[in-house]
Amino acid sequence: MAVTTVDSAPAPAVVAPVKKLGRGYWAGVLRRLARDPVAVTAAVIILLIVLAAIFAPYIAPADPYKSSMIRRLRPIGTPGFPLGSDELGRDMLSRLIYGGRLSLVMGVLPVFCAFTIGSLLGIAAGYAGGWINTIIMRTVDVFYAFPSVLLAIALSGTLGAGILNAIVALTVVFVPQVTRVAESVTTQIRTRDYVEAARVSGAGPFTIVRVHVLGNVLGPIFVYSTSLISVSMILASGLSFLGLGSKPPEPEWGLMLNTLRTAIYTQPMVAALPGVMIFVTSISFNLLSDGLRSAMEVKA
Repeated sequence: MAVTTVDSAPAPAVVAPVKKLGRGYWAGVLRRLARDPVAVTAAVIILLIVLAAIFAPYIAPADPYKSSMIRRLRPIGTPGFPLGSDELGRDMLSRLIYGGRLSLVMGVLPVFCAFTIGSLLGIAAGYAGGWINTIIMRTVDVFYAFPSVLLAIALSGTLGAGILNAIVALTVVFVPQVTRVAESVTTQIRTRDYVEAARVSGAGPFTIVRVHVLGNVLGPIFVYSTSLISVSMILASGLSFLGLGSKPPEPEWGLMLNTLRTAIYTQPMVAALPGVMIFVTSISFNLLSDGLRSAMEVKA
């Protein structure tokens, strides 16, 4: 993945070109992204899901917690239940809309936390090098001995069921991955001519990192992090499905899949709706990440 660079120059002349190039570079990224129909479609789908989750109290047709045993497992298209009802007679459309709140939080928040923590650790390891790099990266390597799914389940099981514990577990799972990418990109950037010129001219480490390193490494790290959101949503839904995430009667797509699994033979279309939402949302984040990656490729 390409990163922005500037020509080597004495320190006083480096700052302005970096900022000017940064604005032009990101403007070009947005233009290329806007010309990608797949990425734009994915972004629109994500925006609609986010808006539906935010304004759920105003657009949901019914109370997502109101149950009625005489109306349980109604098929799609039933009057008053456009997407049917669940095993307790609750409106599926309303629960899917409200379910986007917890599903998005449990999918996006761990990646955001991992992006913040992993960027700090990776940049520190990549720029400092030496024993600091060894301590951070060898600690990170320990977590790579465990598959992400098993590590998430083990941490959630140890911490206990709950949304907060699931978010903490997923954050721990993704921090090593983001740290690896941040360290790799920072190691490449710190050897560039303009960084060496700033160092020789007397600029301190914090100034070099703030002015010359961050602007070039955060973009690739951010794009990689967006690709983790789809994985995070699937893992979060899996934890809820196993009873390690959200708890009943909260509407959450993974938990809804779990509670509806007994209805797969009587109302398969209704039972599959939470899975469809998980798939559509995760694939949209994945396609948007691919679009960002392509848009950030600077062609000569």
